[in-house]
Amino acid sequence: MKIIEWQGENIRMLDQTRLPLEEIYLELTDIPALCEAIKALRIRGAPAIGVAAAYGLALGANAINSDSKEDFLSKLSEVSETLAATRPTAVNLFWALDRMNRVAQQGSSVSEIKEALMNEVKFIEQETDEADRKMGQFGADLIEDGFTILTHCNAGALATAGYGTALGVIKAAHEQGKKVQVFADETRPLLQGARITAWEMMKEGIPVTLITDNMAGHFMKAGKIDCAVVGADRIAANGDVANKIGTYSVAVLAKEHSIPFYVAAPVSTIDYSLKSGDEIPIEERDPIEVTCIRDVRIAPEGVKVASPAFDVTPHKYVSAIITEQGVARDPYTQSLERMRAG
Repeated sequence: MKIIEWQGENIRMLDQTRLPLEEIYLELTDIPALCEAIKALRIRGAPAIGVAAAYGLALGANAINSDSKEDFLSKLSEVSETLAATRPTAVNLFWALDRMNRVAQQGSSVSEIKEALMNEVKFIEQETDEADRKMGQFGADLIEDGFTILTHCNAGALATAGYGTALGVIKAAHEQGKKVQVFADETRPLLQGARITAWEMMKEGIPVTLITDNMAGHFMKAGKIDCAVVGADRIAANGDVANKIGTYSVAVLAKEHSIPFYVAAPVSTIDYSLKSGDEIPIEERDPIEVTCIRDVRIAPEGVKVASPAFDVTPHKYVSAIITEQGVARDPYTQSLERMRAG
């Protein structure tokens, strides 16, 4: 399924907020529309947001009418800053924009820059898919035949514009002929597990059981879970992991029950500039996402709401981090540094 693609003068994108009830595609023709789509989680997942940002910069570049390279780059910088302001936690957004901006600086003319940006988007998208597939193979080695795998939120093809990270590991194990099944947390408040992961696993023909977020401990204690695999939106240099809110609880429960807790993410998700997860900015979402489900109010008017989109799991709870460069284990400051070196 192609969740985002270029169609000559606009971006075509699957609106993930409508899943699983409807498969609706959006035609985005300008930067404000794309920014709204990113903010509203019509496209979501750190790698997919990175691809969307790259497409966005190419879209913005095409809309700039200037023959002066200096003027063009100045206006392109404004587009980049606008896109960068959409989501603060997912580091792939900034990674993709930095990469695209470096390409822009190297061009000798406006027309050459525009062409180079479009080519770079294709490279980023292709590399994302290739990285996912390598990650899947490395991760599948950690999955034994007959495993039941708990996952939280959605880190499949819909979150990466490729093969998937956490779900890519599960898919790779399934494709190897291993009989695996998935327990998917519903993932409140926006139910990405219920709406998207369950739907995606059913599409892949992988047995999936949907549970509420507060059932994970029960099934771990009952011996029903063999490992947990999740994605990540940003990983600090020491292996601390920011992922969808509720991930930290899963990791603590897994540690208590001696269940491996794996994180699958590309090297581009590792923010080597941050020493620990304490430095990762946590996005605060609109309270309406907690008080309402699909515009139906489930909480009293005027109630005080906290709505962090992510939490940080300390590296001591992480059994391994699976990347396209291989599997990193503690001490992460050393193993992740080796990943950066390639």
